[in-house]
Amino acid sequence: MKHALKSIAVLALLAAASAAWAQSARNVEILDYSTRSLIAEEAAKKIVDATIPPRLWKVYPASKYVFISQVEGGVTPAGICAVTARVMLMPLTPTAKAVLFRPQKTATTFDAVPSSNAELCKATAAEKLKEAAISVVAALVKI
Repeated sequence: MKHALKSIAVLALLAAASAAWAQSARNVEILDYSTRSLIAEEAAKKIVDATIPPRLWKVYPASKYVFISQVEGGVTPAGICAVTARVMLMPLTPTAKAVLFRPQKTATTFDAVPSSNAELCKATAAEKLKEAAISVVAALVKI
């Protein structure tokens, strides 16, 4: 009986530790290089992270791959919001864990909204980033 309780306690401890490790590892899987006037870094990371299903990391482990997001654009003097959003899956170098610019998958979305302001442009940027992230994920695993 004591042996069974010890085994259950050890398994529960291992499960809690692995869940904590998995949660902490998720913070380094996404890099963002967006224009801060369009979207905040944390907001961009949350959008991309929300579109990535856990089973994707089984095929493309976080120890070997990283997602990179980028949103560029803004409102022109004529009042047109032009936005480009790109999401890429990139490998990491085996030893240094640095990003190697050899995209495994890339998706880019564009949009131009006439008669726009800064707030509408920010919303468009978030929408386009989500579209790009969904496109990359759909190309990698079945949704």
